[in-house]
Amino acid sequence: MAAKALNFKLSEEEINDIKEIASVFNMTMTDVIREAVAEYIAKMKNDPYYRLTANIPDASPEETAEILAAVESLSDDDLKIIHSETITISEGTA
Repeated sequence: MAAKALNFKLSEEEINDIKEIASVFNMTMTDVIREAVAEYIAKMKNDPYYRLTANIPDASPEETAEILAAVESLSDDDLKIIHSETITISEGTA
């Protein structure tokens, strides 16, 4: 996979924190940031809102508001997975 450059601004304090962490763990600042971003992305992809809307990229603002309202009204018990099923689809021969 080709790497692309990205510029962003951080406060001097944030940069110093990253430098300190990188030094302690013998890492580059890029590696610290890359690992932090990967962890954050994994966390966000596990969020119920993302999981419910990821397959609807063209949702209208009204549909998005409706989905958000439904998700926000759910309790932790509502969000528990109580049943899981895997279906394997294989190509048939003609």
